[in-house]
Amino acid sequence: MTDHRALAWPPAPIKTERLVLRESAARDREAVIELNASPEVGTYLGGPRQHAELERTVPEVPGRRPGFFVVELDGATIGTIQLDPQDPESPANRLEAGETHLGYLFLPETWGRGYATEACAAALDWFAGALPGEPVVLYTQTANVRSMRLAAKLGFTELERFEAYGAEQWFGVWSSVAPLA
Repeated sequence: MTDHRALAWPPAPIKTERLVLRESAARDREAVIELNASPEVGTYLGGPRQHAELERTVPEVPGRRPGFFVVELDGATIGTIQLDPQDPESPANRLEAGETHLGYLFLPETWGRGYATEACAAALDWFAGALPGEPVVLYTQTANVRSMRLAAKLGFTELERFEAYGAEQWFGVWSSVAPLA
């Protein structure tokens, strides 16, 4: 069983060719609110949340927990990546495939530039080093073509499709351990 509390946190910032993944800080609060209030970002996540609600509920330092990364481009927050325990109460839960779920949100103006691929790959590499051999799962609506492409680029393998939240869902798994031949 993956114990996310056992992760050494926070890690040193992870630097890629163009991005920095780091723990969250108070300066990220407005970007986290913008991400969650965005109609485009919320399209496949049940819709955007109300800005006023987010102002009341988002803590001063959002996402202060192991596995929550802020993604920076040239010093500006452009997204977040989460490597979180799966929710056992979720109708989409498939614990037998892996206990850690990859989630990501990026500002719409950054889409189509490969930032999500670059950042998620770096986060998965970090996870593989922190918890070697532990699989990571990903869920996305099959209608979310961008997310389906990202899953393929990152090396997720489809395990199943199922109906949940009123739409067809895609479920895949990633592992840093090469499968046995």
